[in-house]
Amino acid sequence: MSEAGTERVYQDDSYLSTMEAELLRVETTSDGRSGLVFARTNFFAAGGGQPGDTGFVETADGSQVKIVDTVYAADKSTILMLVEDEAALPQPGETLVLHVDWKRRYKLMRMHTACHLLTVACPFPITGAAVGEDESRVDFDIPEGAPDKAEVTAGLMELVEANHPVFTRWISDAELDANPGLVKSANVKPPRGTGRIRLVCVGDEGSVDTQPCGGTHVLETGEVGEIHIGKIEKKGKVNRRFRIRFGSLPA
Repeated sequence: MSEAGTERVYQDDSYLSTMEAELLRVETTSDGRSGLVFARTNFFAAGGGQPGDTGFVETADGSQVKIVDTVYAADKSTILMLVEDEAALPQPGETLVLHVDWKRRYKLMRMHTACHLLTVACPFPITGAAVGEDESRVDFDIPEGAPDKAEVTAGLMELVEANHPVFTRWISDAELDANPGLVKSANVKPPRGTGRIRLVCVGDEGSVDTQPCGGTHVLETGEVGEIHIGKIEKKGKVNRRFRIRFGSLPA
């Protein structure tokens, strides 16, 4: 493992559901849970409103150790793959096969991409967000009344059906400083310290949307599938919470 911490393989390939890696060590969290540490992993660590991956690791004899969550260690760069309580722990030095729960991951990828599309359909300052398997939310500060659910849903589906490409690229801290408009969140700033920032881009050359993000996403907006705004809640004088759900808008 480098000084930069665990290599986050999912940042370059969100579709890599299975890979081999050597177990470096087992760490214990402050609340007594055991976490497996690899030099590199395809398991996403919780952050940016997206939950950590689950799944299992497979040992040489075919036995499985269930992974119940994936988080960052206290150093904010080492990734801990948390095992279920009382699990038989593999030994450091073993080469294991890391299996992400792909069905769950792919739903989160689709939902996280949908959240990005919502920030295009509703171009207002973001004050919060959370990605879920069946429902996600994005909070906006909207100065004058919330848009209509049907109108926003139509805007979202237009972006989905256009099947825009989704890709990532990296810029330096200095480039981000020179383009502050890339940051859509009103109160959360992109993590710094490595000297570079990961951008998630939608559309040719990022023409539809470009913003800093460390999460996992699909490669084309068409993969999101049918989605709709299930509810718009008033959370403050100007703050509105939009809930995104899979499927068509109920009649």
